[in-house]
Amino acid sequence: MKVLLINGSPNEKRCTYTALSEVASALEAEGVETEIAWIGREPLRGCLGCSGCAKRGDGRCIFDDDVVNSLIEKAEAADGLVVGTPVFYAGANGALLAVLDRMFYAASARLRFKPAAAVASARRAGTTPALDQINKYFQINCMPVVSSNYWPMVHGQSAEQVRQDAEGLQIMRTLGKNMAWILKATAQVPAPEVEPKIMTNFIR
Repeated sequence: MKVLLINGSPNEKRCTYTALSEVASALEAEGVETEIAWIGREPLRGCLGCSGCAKRGDGRCIFDDDVVNSLIEKAEAADGLVVGTPVFYAGANGALLAVLDRMFYAASARLRFKPAAAVASARRAGTTPALDQINKYFQINCMPVVSSNYWPMVHGQSAEQVRQDAEGLQIMRTLGKNMAWILKATAQVPAPEVEPKIMTNFIR
């Protein structure tokens, strides 16, 4: 079993990475392999809604010059997904949202039914709106959302400060243990049948 953890911060190894590392350590202790993948600092396009990915039919974004298709491949190969973000203006990092828009538009069928969790890191506030933003990607795609013993957030302005957030680190460890438990509990259970999507339009 393997879980992909996406570091959605522009800083590779600071607060968000520290939180994800705690989740990863708990998963590894339960016998689950992990990989932390960073979205990087290169420019990232938002989704154009062009449906080019649907026309191609291979579950990949038509733009192949950034990290998105690589993350799609890693996420498809994994059994679970954790997405971490710093808080910018009481929400998730815009670059991460651009990644998720394109990943889920192009590859939703390849990610469906994988247990998933969101993690947010902030100096002080804005964590719950950021978590809500990320969880919506999972909830629209039949992905079980893994919980912890509190909302999955850490606080601090540096990695050192995050490491002093004893409650936050416990939340991360509990999240990792819960993810491992759900992966093991569902490993031999077939996914439910997917009904054809019904689209209702309220415009008359």
